[in-house]
Amino acid sequence: MDDMNLLQQAQRHQLVVSNLGEEIDLEIGPGEDDAAFANSSLIREPSAGEHDETKHMVLVSDLPSEDQDTSKGQTSAKRKKKVVKRWREEWADTYKWAYVDMKDGTARIFCSVCREYGRKHRRNPYGNEGSRNMQMSALEEHNNSLLHKEALRLQTASKDKIVVDKPIYVKTLMSKSAGSIVEGALKRDPNEIEFIQSVQECVHALERVIAKNSHYVNIMERLLEPERMIVFRVPWIDDRGETHVNRGFRVQFNQAPGPCRGGIRFHPSMNLSIAKFLGFQQTLKNALSPYKLGGASGGSDFDPKGRSDNEIMRFCQSFMNEMYRYMGPDKDLPSEEVGVGTREMGYLFGQYRRLAGQFQGSFTGPRIYWAASSLRTEASGYGVVYFARLMLADMNKEIKGLRCVVSGCGKIAMHVVEKLIACGAHPVTVSDSKGYLVDDDGFDYMKLAFLREIKSQQRSLRDYSKTYARAKYFDEVKPWNERCDVAFPCASQNEVDQADAINLVNAGCRLLVEGSNMPCTAEAVDVFRKANVLIAPAIAAGAGGVAAGEIEVLRESNSMQWSAEDFESRLQEALKQTYEKALKAANDFGYQKESPEALLHGATIAAFLNIAQAMADQGCV
Repeated sequence: MDDMNLLQQAQRHQLVVSNLGEEIDLEIGPGEDDAAFANSSLIREPSAGEHDETKHMVLVSDLPSEDQDTSKGQTSAKRKKKVVKRWREEWADTYKWAYVDMKDGTARIFCSVCREYGRKHRRNPYGNEGSRNMQMSALEEHNNSLLHKEALRLQTASKDKIVVDKPIYVKTLMSKSAGSIVEGALKRDPNEIEFIQSVQECVHALERVIAKNSHYVNIMERLLEPERMIVFRVPWIDDRGETHVNRGFRVQFNQAPGPCRGGIRFHPSMNLSIAKFLGFQQTLKNALSPYKLGGASGGSDFDPKGRSDNEIMRFCQSFMNEMYRYMGPDKDLPSEEVGVGTREMGYLFGQYRRLAGQFQGSFTGPRIYWAASSLRTEASGYGVVYFARLMLADMNKEIKGLRCVVSGCGKIAMHVVEKLIACGAHPVTVSDSKGYLVDDDGFDYMKLAFLREIKSQQRSLRDYSKTYARAKYFDEVKPWNERCDVAFPCASQNEVDQADAINLVNAGCRLLVEGSNMPCTAEAVDVFRKANVLIAPAIAAGAGGVAAGEIEVLRESNSMQWSAEDFESRLQEALKQTYEKALKAANDFGYQKESPEALLHGATIAAFLNIAQAMADQGCV
């Protein structure tokens, strides 16, 4: 049967848009009520009006109510037949993706998801003969096609982005010089919301620095333009032999202080704006640390969830086929981030070693038996808790016995909970993308091991409450309304908005320590500032991962093996130096130690001054 016959066969059934829940109605012609319905001739030329209906076929849930009412009016005079259950079940999914439209004067069957047609989309969605097997075969072939999968991937990613135009929250700046920096960034990258937000936070913290020395305006403008942005395609083949294409990013933001260090993130929402924001944050974080390092970040919109080890290995190898040219101990070494753990870093390093012919153990992360330090995995999470202890010590308080709320359930969040338990604190929550889990009895080592088992098996946190009856899981909400003394946001950027900040203040929170990059929106920071809640910024509290990477490099260069106690001691010393450096910079520019802005602004000031000095010394490069 040729393509036109298939198209005519597809056109003869029109989907009637009606508000019938899960029921599906078809417009049918005379003589189609009998049992031989499936085997009868299915050719009927649609009228002009019907063809127009077919051309604009969409899902009921996607159509405005006015269009639904119009469709009901148009079809009320036509005879309708509710398809028998057998046919309704077989065709329900089919109707969701097939519609007919004209392309270059030729009628084509298009995919309702990706609005494209192609080799596999061109097949008749109802099956060649209308049989169940042929219909399911056509549907399965379509769902597995490259165009459809790519459409679904983009559709999923778009849900994590701001679809509608959202006004960017602009803080009032005291000086015109500071305002001109933000205005320039907005003009250059108006659609990069995450990056613009991080720029505004930085410039706001640097107002007093810029007012004192206008020379810094030019340096800041240069700093905000990355030294190198690498965007490339990552083709790979899945276990079925089908080809996929993802987009890879690496933003080497600034190498004036030293070689780049920064994470690699694999997540469907990854884009250039997020890569730039992460790279900028990493540049400040590295500059604030005791080590002379530049900053970078990158990753891909690849989603490792649900993929086999072989698929992830093939993707990582394809990713590194491009990236190895820009990697090396004196150039850029990546580290773990969201979606990238021990397994992914091992695959990435293996391909890098194969292509570059170099062995650099710190590239790989936590593999004790073939390169890395004994606490490399835990360093970032442990460092967040160490930093909280330093802040509490200055307040003449201890973390022991404090009720702590933690968001996220990834590597950093779990290690934050682990160290809180070790310090005698009372962590009560973790969360995922679907909700949060609260255990008022607090987590202990046995419960933490169970949580890790749940996550390793990709099960829901809800399963925890089935074993521990006093625990509760709440859907589609965040843990920020739980009573707490200290909050540790460790999930993702902008997870704490203005309403969440108000909830935290009302819940008794007096200290917020950022485990993830930029977890608070600008509006949320304003709420905390007015409520006198102290904030430990991620560029300071998250320096544990930076310290661990450099401790590894030092260990390797000296061919030494350190115990966990030695490593932890060095890690705590690095965090202490970072804390003291931030407080000193804040004091130098008039921020009192007790002020909620002291650490927030002091950390940015100290980091920027280090970078600015290096950039000034090296000239206009």
